[in-house]
Order: sequence, then structure tokens, then C-alpha cells
Amino acid sequence: MLRWGIIGTGVISDRLVEDLRGCGGQIAGVWGRSRERAAEFAERHGIAFATTERAALLARDDVDIVYIATPSETHTALASEALDAGKHVLVEKPITTSAADAEMLFAKAAAADRFLMEAMWMRFNPLHVELIERIAGGEIGAVRGVRASFGMPFSARPGKPRPEDGGSILRDRGIYPVTLAHWFLGVPGELQARGVIVGGVDVSGHATLEYPDGGFAQLGWSGVEFLDPSAAISGERGWMTLDPMFWAGSDAHVHAGSAERLFHSPELVRHPRVGNGYGPMLDAVTEAIEAGLREHPWHDAARTIGVARTLDRILDVIALRTR
Repeated sequence: MLRWGIIGTGVISDRLVEDLRGCGGQIAGVWGRSRERAAEFAERHGIAFATTERAALLARDDVDIVYIATPSETHTALASEALDAGKHVLVEKPITTSAADAEMLFAKAAAADRFLMEAMWMRFNPLHVELIERIAGGEIGAVRGVRASFGMPFSARPGKPRPEDGGSILRDRGIYPVTLAHWFLGVPGELQARGVIVGGVDVSGHATLEYPDGGFAQLGWSGVEFLDPSAAISGERGWMTLDPMFWAGSDAHVHAGSAERLFHSPELVRHPRVGNGYGPMLDAVTEAIEAGLREHPWHDAARTIGVARTLDRILDVIALRTR
């Protein structure tokens, strides 16, 4: 069983550690910016070692892999540091704040013969796994459209009282709709986007991704208002809808197979969440590393970098329109 080091003591780390323990994972130590928070986190989760010195955590022989859940603008530097220390790395999304940095990290991981993955837990959610398999099997025919959005008012917290203090809302929330579009339609050709930038940071926006064969994705994200948190994938013979919150949900409806199923009684697909929902991803990471893999085939370098490039393109378009 892998032995983990945790970098970051926020809410997401709390949730992941709970699921990691549920998967039988061993946690060797935790790093936090504050001595008090690191110690409190360690005590709450029964972790023997807590430090404010990352080098001390990364130097430990009983740390095989680190999980990084710090502000997104720190991900590149921290992941690079961990790889240099010879550790496998799982990084909260977004893995970096640019495609170029993502390319650099995956190249460094390959050179170091270490595993690296963005923690896109949505890809490992059993509900999404089943829908991907059924769509690949042709249940709704060729996919022609994707609709998805993730918007809700930003939750103020110490040090981050405003949406623009939370970093890019597109990279934090819009990454889920964009990733969904990439799964079923691939890398877009043209794209249209508009958004609101405050203090140099995008706080809301929407985009249409367009494909040479006529396919399209309509996507939205926001940190200042609510947007419908459901999603839909539409094909030539039917469609599937994912109930809120689509990126972490348990229920979907399949409209396909007959007129009755299409319009009146769609099939309910249900996969109740276990714990906080990170377990399937953590199991997948463990299995991949134990098998000697350095990327997970479901969310590898090419897929991660592809989404990062689309995020870069969207932000470039929004920046041009708001000058």
C-alpha cells in the first residue's frame, strides 16, 4: 500500500484524507503553511508527523506519493519540487495554470520515472465511468452536443473574501464542463467565449466550443451567481442527462432505445456516492503505480494537457474581448 504525504491542510485535503483512510491508505505526514494548522490537521486525522518545512516531508523514506491541495498558482512549483525529491504526485485540479507548465511537469515526471496525475476525480466516479462506456458503445449514437455549467456564488473565507481572490474561476470550476466536452467531442476547432474579469481574474464566463463535423459544446462557469449544475450529452439517437452536481453526482437519466424511453420514462442510472467520492480515484492511482504505470490511461498527460490548452484559449479570447 502506498504511503502518502499531504501538502495542504484545507477542506479538500480533509475530505480526501478521510477517503484515503477508508481505502486503507497510509498517511506518513502532512505539510501546512501554519504550524498550528498543520498540527491540528495531523491530530484530527491521527497523522504522526506534521511540519511547515516541505523539505522535511519530501525527504522522508516513508513517503511514496504526495497529494497537493494548495492554491492553484502554487501547483507547478510544488509538484516540481516533489518530483525532484523522487516522489509520485497527485495534484488537485487544475494541475497548473497553463498548458506550458503542464507539459513541463509531465516531461519532468517522465524523466524522473515518477507517476503524475491531476486529481480529476470526476473521471473515476462510477456514474461517469458507466456513461462513458455506454456512450462509447453507441447507445445514443455519435455525440453531437454537450451542455454543462458550474456556477455558484464564491464562498468567502479568510484571505479570500472576493471571487477574484480565489484565482481563475474558469480553471477552478469551468475545468469540469470543459473536461466533459473533451471526453465526448475532443479538442475543439473554433471557440467563442465571453466573460467578466475583475482585478485581472476571470470571475464568470461562458463559451461555445465548435467542431469541424458540426458538433458543439455550450459551457458556463461562475463565482458570482448560480448556473444550472446539471449536464447533458446529446447524440444522433438519444441523450443522457446528469443530475446536479454533474461533476460529483450519483444519478443520470438515459433517453434512448424507444419512444417511451426517449420522451416519457428515461432509464435511471444510479451510483450512490461512497464517502466523499475520492475513493475510486485513489484506488485507481494506487493500482496504476503498483502496475508500474507513470500515467493513468483514463486521465493521462495528453488528456490533461489538451484540456489545459482549451482553458488557455478560452481565457485568451475573453481577455481580448474585455480590453
